[in-house]
Amino acid sequence: MSEVVDLTLTLREGMTTFPVYWHPLVEISQLGRLHYEKRETRKLVLGTHTGTHMDAPRHFIVGGKTIDELDPALFVGDCVLLNMTDFSPFTEVCKADMEQRLAGRTPQRLMLRFDWSDHINSTEYYTDHPFLSEECAQYLVEIGVKVLAMDTPMPDNPKNGRNSDNDSPNHYILLGKDVILVEYVTNLRALGDVESFELIVLPLKIHEGDGAPVRCLGRLG
Repeated sequence: MSEVVDLTLTLREGMTTFPVYWHPLVEISQLGRLHYEKRETRKLVLGTHTGTHMDAPRHFIVGGKTIDELDPALFVGDCVLLNMTDFSPFTEVCKADMEQRLAGRTPQRLMLRFDWSDHINSTEYYTDHPFLSEECAQYLVEIGVKVLAMDTPMPDNPKNGRNSDNDSPNHYILLGKDVILVEYVTNLRALGDVESFELIVLPLKIHEGDGAPVRCLGRLG
C-alpha cells in the first residue's frame, strides 16, 4: 500500500508570510457557530502566495498564464527529489552542482530538499536561504523542467529583491518560460532517501490568479 506524506504548511493566524505590504497577514474569523447557527463557517483573509503555494507565470510576467490557465496534468506525476541538505545557508547552487545531482536525468517535475523549512519562524528563513544561480535556472529550463518545487521561500538570491539592481532574475527566467514554481514546501524529511516520488500539488483555482495556496502531497510506493 502506498504512503501519502503531507508536504504542506498549515494555514493559521500568525504564520510566517513575506514581510511586505503586498503579502497580507493571515486572518481566520469564525462566523457560523455550532451552538448558535448550528453549523461552523469561517472567513479567510490570505494572499495568493501564502504558505505552501504555487507561482503562476503572471506573478512576474506581463501577459503570463494565470493559475486557472495552467495545465492541471502538470500538478500530478513523477517527481525527482534532490537532497541538497549539504548546502550551507546563503549558498548558491550553480549549474555544475545541478548537473552533478541530476546525473543525466531530465525530469518534468523537480523537488529540491534543503530542509530549510526548519527555519520557517525566523528572519533567516528569508535572508539566508540557499538559492540557484541564474545559469542554473536557465539550465533547468533547457532540460525541460516544468514544475520546480523547493522547501525555501524562493529560487532567487535573497539579496535580489524588489529594490535591488537585479530584481528576482530566476523568477523571470523560470516563469518567463512557463516553469511553475512551488515554494514554502515542508516536511521533506518524511519522504526518506527516495530519489523520486509521485508529486500531487493542487492549487486553488483562482480566476486570473498570479498564484495560489496549494495542498502539496508526496505519494511513496
